[in-house]
Amino acid sequence: MTDHRITRRGLGLAAAGAAMAPGLSFAQAPQFFRIGTGSAGGTYYPIGGIIANAISCPPGAPCNVAGATDGVPGMVAVAVATQGSVQNVNLIQSGNAEAGFTQSDVAHWSFTGTGLFEGRPKVDRLRFVAHLFPEHIHAVVRRDSAIRGFSDLQGKRIAIGLQASGARIGAEMILEANGLRAGREYTAEFLNQAQGTERMQDRGLDATFTVVGYPAAAFTEFCSRAGCRILPISGAEAQKVIERAPFYGTGTIPRTAYEGLEADVPTLTVGAVLAVRDSVPDATVYAITKALWSDTTRGLLDRGHAKGREIVKEGALTGRGVVPFHPGAERYYRENNILR
Repeated sequence: MTDHRITRRGLGLAAAGAAMAPGLSFAQAPQFFRIGTGSAGGTYYPIGGIIANAISCPPGAPCNVAGATDGVPGMVAVAVATQGSVQNVNLIQSGNAEAGFTQSDVAHWSFTGTGLFEGRPKVDRLRFVAHLFPEHIHAVVRRDSAIRGFSDLQGKRIAIGLQASGARIGAEMILEANGLRAGREYTAEFLNQAQGTERMQDRGLDATFTVVGYPAAAFTEFCSRAGCRILPISGAEAQKVIERAPFYGTGTIPRTAYEGLEADVPTLTVGAVLAVRDSVPDATVYAITKALWSDTTRGLLDRGHAKGREIVKEGALTGRGVVPFHPGAERYYRENNILR
């Protein structure tokens, strides 16, 4: 998807579920709330659909009562498929989305006009709502491939994410830390997870890199059909990336994440956060934050996706960095003694 206006009927919508507070008129116009997510084969999109469902409360439907969602009265939230973090912050800045998922490093760079956004206007309309979950670098090859480590990627064809994605930046940094530069030591293909795994299955690619919370649907399917291995990222190579981008940390993709993995895989992580535009009313963001951390939403997250279980209130403030709180979110966290 190119970075242009997303209409209320936008492409790739994950329709939000029903809910509305008693006493509101059936004729009340719905309040549409667009959440930029990622590609359908990743983790942002399905998690975005769950959150959109949780915070929605369309006119005429019950909510905030037993058996209903805890959504915002009158709100119809939609999860919009996008190219990921970079496009999402740009959509928020331009007003073509009210909210979006972004990697914590992309959020920092966009708000400060540094790193990836050096020489570009700052994305100063961005406001922090919540840290959601850690994302893991996936460096995936076919199980029958001769590629065992980064030195084996010399001269290979590698999918590194879409042009306007944070995944591309992470992939490039990790490959550079291992002495590999696009156009010189390897051929870069700008593809998302689903496109990359499809090309690998057809043997049109040698490897696919991305930043995504496991288990990602595209890799789950690929590992089941064709067999996969994930290259480890650790030691000096990992530290080089962390020194350059301190938003990264170390983590592990467990062997149980994908079919056929023989052992846990050390890798790098970065936080996925939910951000909103500063112009969204304080009361709306307060209600969204409250709905996000409600017991009802807890059940939706636990049942809806494996990564949903990692979205916990105790980690809500992780990785905020320099991006300011939205006042509505800040009010919720202060009232609930999460922010002091």
